[in-house]
Amino acid sequence: MKDKVMGAMEKFAKAMVQPLMYLSAAGILIVVGVLLTNNTITSLLPFLKWAPIQTLGQTLYNAVMAIINNLSVVFVIGLPAALAKNEKHKAALVGFMTYLMYLTSSNTLLNLTGKLAEEQPMLGLFGTGQSKILGIQCVDMGVFGGIILGCIVGYVFNRTFEKRFKGAMQIYSGANFSYMCLVVVAILFALISNTLWPFVQGGISALGGVIKNTGAFGLFLYGFLERFLLPTGLHHLVYTPFQFSDLGGVLQMGDTVVAGAYPIVMAEMNMPVEQFSDSIYYMSTGFTKMFGYIGIGGAFIYTAYPENRKKTISTIVPLVVTACLAGITEPIDFMFIFAAPLLYLIHSCIAGLFMALLKVFDVIALWNANLLTSILTNIANVDKTNRMPLMFILGALQALVYFVVFSFLIKKFNYHTPGREEAQTEEDASLAEKAAVPKTDAPKAAAGAETLEGGGTAMDIIDGLGGRDNIVTVENCITRLRVTLKDPDLLQEKLINRTQNRGIVKKQNDVQIIYGLQVADVRRAVEEQLAKL
Repeated sequence: MKDKVMGAMEKFAKAMVQPLMYLSAAGILIVVGVLLTNNTITSLLPFLKWAPIQTLGQTLYNAVMAIINNLSVVFVIGLPAALAKNEKHKAALVGFMTYLMYLTSSNTLLNLTGKLAEEQPMLGLFGTGQSKILGIQCVDMGVFGGIILGCIVGYVFNRTFEKRFKGAMQIYSGANFSYMCLVVVAILFALISNTLWPFVQGGISALGGVIKNTGAFGLFLYGFLERFLLPTGLHHLVYTPFQFSDLGGVLQMGDTVVAGAYPIVMAEMNMPVEQFSDSIYYMSTGFTKMFGYIGIGGAFIYTAYPENRKKTISTIVPLVVTACLAGITEPIDFMFIFAAPLLYLIHSCIAGLFMALLKVFDVIALWNANLLTSILTNIANVDKTNRMPLMFILGALQALVYFVVFSFLIKKFNYHTPGREEAQTEEDASLAEKAAVPKTDAPKAAAGAETLEGGGTAMDIIDGLGGRDNIVTVENCITRLRVTLKDPDLLQEKLINRTQNRGIVKKQNDVQIIYGLQVADVRRAVEEQLAKL
């Protein structure tokens, strides 16, 4: 039972990596868009105000943000493709169709029951518990909904795509049968989410009074929930009431009453007040985005295995820059939420703790989700801030706390965080050392066979794994070729070792061959050779 659970969790972790692998590139492109269009930067570099540059920057930012804003769609397509045993392209398409059916079913049920929320002039659907995905208004389950449904689609597809009918019913075989099953799944998922999720949302909203009336502890709870609930979309119900309703404070401006932390702070920036009011604390959710993620990224790089460190740096650094300069943290968050849930819980606690410390030390300064803009805005309003230099000290301290705590826990529990996607053990290291084959010792390739880097051919791997009929699945992670065999006793390591690898790890029917960063090329060569047999 334990092996099945661990196997399922490992399979899920591997599948989660696939939709996330593009986010590093997306993150750095978003930063470019932000830098090209940021008012503060364009004031310092006037040539950036040239219309074509502004058009390019805004278009680039909006185009890539479409991916970040629709991560649920990315997951509901990517997860079925990663989880599918065969016909992965069909699984991806069925996943997308299932999501469209779910969104439309949710919208239809909301409409029929009279629960479809109306958009507000300033907030749109924020705070209503509903959102628009692909233009369809539905119950807001955030990225969480896409992940759950994506896993369900992968599970159903694997158990139905091989179904075959005869005669006139033959057209409904295979992926068509999977689709028909998932029509029912989509409607049921919409019914369940529309019925149960509002109760969860109501419970989160009810915490508003507790947060408002418990001082520093309330701010801890505010910061904790804002981070912890991000995957579910429920975090909107935490910060929106404080930033845009009287829960965040009330300011009397002559005959006008301003309610909510955001409009109050904006008004106070243009008023002759001695100091920003305490409402500003509810605007400090960007504090951790600008400082904490530096420590998180540093911990991932520091704890990465040596052979993965360069790739980890190239993956993590753009995401940290994206968090600091654009306030977009989802790409880095989803790299460890499911791989190390305890880390994400502690991450949320640290975020809440430092929001509370701002109150404890009476630090008053405006920190949104853009480091450069925040620094310059505070300098421009320095007479309304209090102990602003202490903010930088707390920021540096937070980054250090994240680095130390994350590094310790990652090593302590051997978490599969970026750069450590495979749990390396002493046995693995020993195998790697013994099995490494120098290029000069590698045998010549068989006639007509394509030689792999370092020597040997894909056919050597296939024969070493017991032949085509003994191979159930072939996949890869960042450094390992992962194969499931029907009969592990047919494994012949000598044949596999004709190719240059750093070790063979056997776990019952699962075999992992350590090839390093060129493993994707090895997998493609093996799949192409299998298709020829």
